Amino acid sequence: MYSGNPDVPSDVFADVLKQVGDFVKHHVMPRELEIMATDAIPEDLRRRAAEMGLFGYAIPQEWGGLGLDLVQDVELAMELGYTSLSLRSMFGTNNGIAGQVLVNFGTDEQKARWLPAMASGEVVASFALTEPGAGSNPAGLRTTARPDGDAWVIDGAKCFITNATDADLFVVFARTAPASDVSPGISVFLVPADAAGIEVGAKDAKMGQEGSRTADVSFTGVKVGADALVGGAGDVGYKAAMTSLARGRVHIAALSVGTAQRALDESLAYAATATQGGECIGDFQLVQAMIADQQTGVLAGRALVRQTALAWVTGEDRRISPSAAKLFCTEMVGRVADLAVQVHGGSGYMREVAVERIYRDVRLLRLYEGTSEIQRLIVGGGLVRQAKRDLS
Repeated sequence: MYSGNPDVPSDVFADVLKQVGDFVKHHVMPRELEIMATDAIPEDLRRRAAEMGLFGYAIPQEWGGLGLDLVQDVELAMELGYTSLSLRSMFGTNNGIAGQVLVNFGTDEQKARWLPAMASGEVVASFALTEPGAGSNPAGLRTTARPDGDAWVIDGAKCFITNATDADLFVVFARTAPASDVSPGISVFLVPADAAGIEVGAKDAKMGQEGSRTADVSFTGVKVGADALVGGAGDVGYKAAMTSLARGRVHIAALSVGTAQRALDESLAYAATATQGGECIGDFQLVQAMIADQQTGVLAGRALVRQTALAWVTGEDRRISPSAAKLFCTEMVGRVADLAVQVHGGSGYMREVAVERIYRDVRLLRLYEGTSEIQRLIVGGGLVRQAKRDLS
């Protein structure tokens, strides 16, 4: 039974949500074209986001964050999804896949060293898991960490690492032992970005999400102390990766719903004002059918995200539902964005029209933090295994 977040009561959270909604609509949306053209988030928007606590909204209050739980997180994500997704990406790893590794698996000393600075925005953390041969499945990891006296030496290469060019801290996943039936042999390390042997590549040129910076990162003989090993234990890494990714998938699903709502609203605004042959296109039944499909997707996605977040917080389901939600919502927003372009006709294909940007931005949502294909394997495989257990 969920009785609310004792650290952030509903009235306080309502105020937080309103502030974020106002920030998105009045400060970020008017500058979406600037973000797209410059491929960067303006510094004043970054400062404002930090002042609002957005770099640490999901970090516990004892470490300087706002302390939102996942039920509240998804409501915030739906607001943030309404504008350029690169805004959320700027502080997403601090709160999500990187920050949650520390929150859930770090030692008290590690939390004290890094979390307050992450919550304030002083430190930007990057989640360094993906490799050229190991993306959605961390079991294929090739980056290694070997003991060297009281230290560890890390060698390997990562790719598509969000915020790598701006990172102060890399949360690095590396193989410390061969995989076995007992352990996957993966550990996770906290590596300062200025450590000797780290090389960050040039910013990637991407299809969309301008303003979000990703890059390759290589680790060559990078030496870190024993205190860099998350949790102080070598077998934490795989569990940390899976747990953080599962939680992050719920967040991405909610982000997708927010973007789908924006695409629907843009479609409605256009359909209600544009004309063809002297008639409002919103009066055409086929246009109404497209809008109906958009609305149906948004409503279904929002309900699924809220139910999934609740199941996570109560501990009822932290594996199957997150993957199902990410699968449905990221596929749904792709269809809604496609319909939005169709409603706009030729103008929807023009670069400075919002739905054109949305169409490109949302394509990534079906790829990162586990592709749609991986989500299908998690959901289908998990259900079959459960059925076998139930029947045995």
